[in-house]
Amino acid sequence: MCGIFGYYNFGVGRSRKAVLQLLFTGLRRLEYRGYDSAGVCIDKLSTTVASAVAPIQSSRYDSVHLDDSVGLAARKRSALQHRNLQKPRVSNAVIIKSAGNIDALEAQAKRQLKDEDIVDSDILDNHCGIAHTRWATHGPPEARNSHPHTSDPLHEFTVVHNGIITNYKTIKELLEKNGAVFESDTDTQVVPKLLKYVFSKIDKLSHHQPTLPELVMEVMSQLEGAFALLIKSSHYPGELVAAKRGSPLIMGIRQATLASVNGVAAADIEASAVSKTLELFLASDASAVVEHTNTVLILEDHDCVHIAKGAFEVFNAHQTSPSKSVQRVHQILNLEVNHIMKGGYDHFMQKEIYEQPETLARTMQGRIAFDTAAKDDKVVNPFGSQRVVLGGLQGFLPAIRSSRRMVFVACGTSYHAALACRQTVEELTDIPVSLEIASDLLDRLCPIFRDDAYIFVSQSGETADTLRALRYAKQQGALCIGITNTVGSAIARDTNCGININAGFEIGVASTKAYTSQIVAITMMALALSEDSRAKAAVRDEIVASLEALPDVIREVLKLDGDIQKLAAELKDSNSLLLFGRGYNYATALEAALKVKELVYMHSEGILAGEMKHGPLALVDEHMPMIVLATQDRACNKMHSVVQQLRARGAAPLVVCNVGDDQIAGVCEGGESRLIRVPKVADALQPIVNVVPLQLLSYHLTVLRGFNVDQPRNLAKSVTVTEE
Repeated sequence: MCGIFGYYNFGVGRSRKAVLQLLFTGLRRLEYRGYDSAGVCIDKLSTTVASAVAPIQSSRYDSVHLDDSVGLAARKRSALQHRNLQKPRVSNAVIIKSAGNIDALEAQAKRQLKDEDIVDSDILDNHCGIAHTRWATHGPPEARNSHPHTSDPLHEFTVVHNGIITNYKTIKELLEKNGAVFESDTDTQVVPKLLKYVFSKIDKLSHHQPTLPELVMEVMSQLEGAFALLIKSSHYPGELVAAKRGSPLIMGIRQATLASVNGVAAADIEASAVSKTLELFLASDASAVVEHTNTVLILEDHDCVHIAKGAFEVFNAHQTSPSKSVQRVHQILNLEVNHIMKGGYDHFMQKEIYEQPETLARTMQGRIAFDTAAKDDKVVNPFGSQRVVLGGLQGFLPAIRSSRRMVFVACGTSYHAALACRQTVEELTDIPVSLEIASDLLDRLCPIFRDDAYIFVSQSGETADTLRALRYAKQQGALCIGITNTVGSAIARDTNCGININAGFEIGVASTKAYTSQIVAITMMALALSEDSRAKAAVRDEIVASLEALPDVIREVLKLDGDIQKLAAELKDSNSLLLFGRGYNYATALEAALKVKELVYMHSEGILAGEMKHGPLALVDEHMPMIVLATQDRACNKMHSVVQQLRARGAAPLVVCNVGDDQIAGVCEGGESRLIRVPKVADALQPIVNVVPLQLLSYHLTVLRGFNVDQPRNLAKSVTVTEE
């Protein structure tokens, strides 16, 4: 739930000020993951090439190393293992921490550098810096709980961490018995103190110094939970280790000739290693890397990357021989810098709402054949070939069709997307569909059968509860399907098959475009599963036609923005908001209520309209603001009845209805001023159209009340921790 960022430079002269700006910018790109406190660690002095210890050579990355002499790796290993331990007397690390956002951290850095007489213009040509932006889970958002955390006042080991150490209490008790003093309330601080403890034990037992990755992998074996770690040590100057289990971590690689640093030549990955410079960018997410390079390694669970002397090597703690390096193929990011910029909008959420016509088209691109018209006076048979092709599911469609039931597992907005599609999936496949909130499924350890199909929905692909539920379902032998917005995420890797929704990068904490793309992706899955049924042809044709028109329909809905802003002005002083929905639109009511809670800090509740008389009606009076979703689906007449019942008790609800619905005007008091009219599409897709004006409403309410739209209090974008 936090964000970590590391920057390593070798042979590239960077001023201390430039290094700090790189770290601050990296944190700003990750601030959606947590923004209640932050910190950085840099060095007072540049680590000279002579004092840096090179990692063991790896044939996979020969082009990255500066010296490829035969037998050099073995000599380096021997020298490392027989070097006497040297305890540092003076710390070279500068640790800067602050409560608040990155701006507060930057201000603290200026004060601290000035107080400590550290010159920010000094050139650091061999340096590694690490940084962290926090979403508080253990201890309040104070400077003492901010990362980086250290082992002792001399900063022998310094760590930043994203994730949660579930057995930290046991480790803490052990370390305290051995004299360790903890300065913070966090789970993270056990890591640097355990590193120091293990390091000192090796000193007493063998008087030989292990390599830094060997030390880290030994400590990893003692940790339980999910984590991504960046680790520096004064015992290993110039070295950096990145390790992960469960939490996301990628490494961007920028390698160039010396001439290119001065703009003379372009970056050349195939150039001679002797003249190489190397810059590495380690981050929780691609958004912090893409402006520097699009060449990345996506680290896998139990990976441990050792960086030193202009080279890096990857180990894996779960290999038969952990000391032997492993191969990791680099990937090219399909992400542009403009995707992580506001692009003229006031807020990322506003931009992402307005991007939905394009993101919905991208979700469908290359997956649906819309053209079934007659050509050359010949009638085209739309059933002659598949109209919906989902590459990630193709080989698994028969297994899904033969499943006993389909179970969607998700949290938050992703759960609402699955709920919005439940009726569509059941109608098209004739397979029973149930929904599970991931944390509740784990609490109950509900029975799972081998002929179940479990669909795990997560935007990030790293949601902790959903990921744990996936691993539980796999243990029970169920077919596991993933629907995510992140290629290479843990859920995408661990499921048998799946769909990437291709919604693009979403920075605003409150999800908008990912939600609507999730609905489209699940709907396409239902269409693909039903293509062997002629009885469902008419329903499929209606949905496919609406999918084709959907981007243009959303553009029309976005034209309501001005009217929605006026409604927001009427509601901005309210203390509560009720939303009523039924059928397909129950999920819309829940999702809109969640957006108001997240952003506006107003009590809001999505209510299943069929349950209105079983308690919620007691809340209704002339002062209670409420919105009724009454578009023209099969529950339309029932929703008209809901409006009448609310009016009978003095309420004046706002009603979301379809363009051309004349009947609703007679039901709703106040005429058109109380109506939000949206275009009519197939029932299965109406929740997408209906939610857009409510997204705009929550956005404008937040702005009018003066709150931070993109960074609501106490929340973060990706929930990668659990309560355990």
